[in-house]
Amino acid sequence: MALCSSVGALALPSELIVHIFSFLSDRDKLRASAVCSRWRECLFYPALWTELKLRVGGGTNGGGSGSEQTPRLEFLMRKFGSFVRELQLEFAPLDGCLSPLQHGVEAVESDPQFAKDAMVTYLDQVLCVLGSLRNNRNLQKLSLYGDTCILQDDSILDSSYLSQVDQGGKKIKEIQQLFEEILSNSRQLKWLSSAFMLGVVTPCSLASLSNPSTSSLEHLSLIDNQLPSLISTIELERLIHLQSLSLEFCDFTSDMCRLLACGDRAPLHRLSLLLNGAALDVKPLDGTATEDDWKALVRRSTNLRVYIMAMDVCSQDLLRVLKPSVPLERIHLDSYSTLVTDGVVELISQQYHKTLSHFILMRDDAGFPDFSVNRNEDPLVLLAWRCVHLAVLIIHGYTVWSHNLVAISRLRGSSLRVLEVSEESIDFDPDQSVYIEGDPVHNLVKEVSLGLGRVWHPSMDNSVVLNEPTQHFHPPESTVFSPTVRSSRGQWDKA
Repeated sequence: MALCSSVGALALPSELIVHIFSFLSDRDKLRASAVCSRWRECLFYPALWTELKLRVGGGTNGGGSGSEQTPRLEFLMRKFGSFVRELQLEFAPLDGCLSPLQHGVEAVESDPQFAKDAMVTYLDQVLCVLGSLRNNRNLQKLSLYGDTCILQDDSILDSSYLSQVDQGGKKIKEIQQLFEEILSNSRQLKWLSSAFMLGVVTPCSLASLSNPSTSSLEHLSLIDNQLPSLISTIELERLIHLQSLSLEFCDFTSDMCRLLACGDRAPLHRLSLLLNGAALDVKPLDGTATEDDWKALVRRSTNLRVYIMAMDVCSQDLLRVLKPSVPLERIHLDSYSTLVTDGVVELISQQYHKTLSHFILMRDDAGFPDFSVNRNEDPLVLLAWRCVHLAVLIIHGYTVWSHNLVAISRLRGSSLRVLEVSEESIDFDPDQSVYIEGDPVHNLVKEVSLGLGRVWHPSMDNSVVLNEPTQHFHPPESTVFSPTVRSSRGQWDKA
């Protein structure tokens, strides 16, 4: 109470007030800064803002614009951009389009002006952030996460549309130059991530990284919808202490794999690979790491775990990339026009039964293919039986028979921490319903809950998997953002 009075506030030294405010959340800090000038001065002390987590968007589904958030963003970056040590920033050029599973893009295609305004706002906000960081020599963690919609061929969030908004590419060139300045001026960068950002990273960006940061960098993630490789073997050779790497699968060549297997480098712990089926025509799988390359890498990095996200990749190509020696821990199969076959699921369960912990199977197209047709055993049941470390199983867009779902829950029990199956994916065997009394849905919920040892219900939507790419191409902590600059996407704030 004494702190709230003018006498009490003046009596306490600024250092003590700053220490007390260090226990507040970002939201409460900004609220408290409006109390008085003394508090405001203490609350904007640099030590209180060494870490900044933000989410900004170019627009909202309600038809508004994200431009009203730009002044707030400018204020924060002007105050803290020059000394912040960790910055995690998520951009949604068109709000609600953070995943290709959502249909925000379709919703705004009928309003080209809205989409144009949103993209202009996106460019201005990226310029604001990067411009404030250009002279920051204390930056240790920079993480920028954009929109996976750029991976779609028919998305309006692609480079061709961006060039229509930015005539002559003036802003894009400025953004790329600022990003390179940040890398060249850094002195102790440990984490660098730019995933699904429009026009930020170029194949020449990594060459700008300063020599001190090449020695300190431990995590690198550069992923975009560009044809040239963003991470070359030559640049990767400088990063001898790298422990975590995220890049496109087609860019993970034999030379790169052999380089990472060298004994004079730090062992690799995490490798996240994005395989985009839409780009395979121009970026073929030829030249990617072979079985022997993977064996050498695993011998060097004994604790290596691999995550693969395959977006709209045909089963034939999937069978090519799923090498036996890959220490696959997590796989996310997401498709719109292609179909994952039972053979792929069978192969995964046989080859990776000792390492697989996460299996996500998504399909956003008409029809629900059935894996168990013409088979004695359902491949998903076999997956649950063979993969002893399976902890996360998420399915949408494929038929899952109710009795197989019960079998999966009983096989894995409480060790299956996440079992998410969309309601429309579940089907009931009419022959079994004759022998079971009561509501089949109620019986299914009861049996699966007993198998898992906890209350379970089918998922009413597929939003549970929308943050899955974020977990690997963007820091896991990024799901918690500062409330000061945010869009209206409540579901993401709760993720």
